[in-house]
Amino acid sequence: MVRRTDTRQRMLDTAADLFHTQGYHATGLTQLTTAGGAPKGSLYFHFPGGKEQLAAEAVRLSSERTGALLEAILADAPDPATAIDRAVDALASFLTGSDFQRGCPLATVALDAAASSEPIREACVDGYASWHGVLCSYFAAQDLPAERADELATIVLAAIEGGLLLARTRRDLAPLRAVATHLHTTLDREFS
Repeated sequence: MVRRTDTRQRMLDTAADLFHTQGYHATGLTQLTTAGGAPKGSLYFHFPGGKEQLAAEAVRLSSERTGALLEAILADAPDPATAIDRAVDALASFLTGSDFQRGCPLATVALDAAASSEPIREACVDGYASWHGVLCSYFAAQDLPAERADELATIVLAAIEGGLLLARTRRDLAPLRAVATHLHTTLDREFS
């Protein structure tokens, strides 16, 4: 017998995947329930706020997973430049492994639905803020003053987001690799 929480989690996982690759508006309720292996009525049982609630929770789930990956990469790297290189390598691997369908797990939904849905916008804001916080804490732990760590975290996050978007759009890793090279040089200078 499938437990209620298993169905809910399966629906969240499915939604996170579909919203990541297709966006909010291109993903229909039937597709969400069919791909999640759940009856149509179960969507509203588990997510009384409907597709919008499901999307906001899926964005939060994707954000948490990406944040955990980023924390693990940063914790294992010998220096900030190598840490960012490894983070970009992981993102590039996801991008090519998905035939350029999986860029940033938040960007597709943020660009598609954040302007028309406050819960989705808030989930995207929180997700980006959590990643920024991970980077900021990491840079501060490398003895960078708090204000500079905050600024550098913003620059790194924005540059990688832009590189991912260009790489996905062009179906070519060159923009993401150019960003990584520039960030590597910047971080080498910052922390030497």
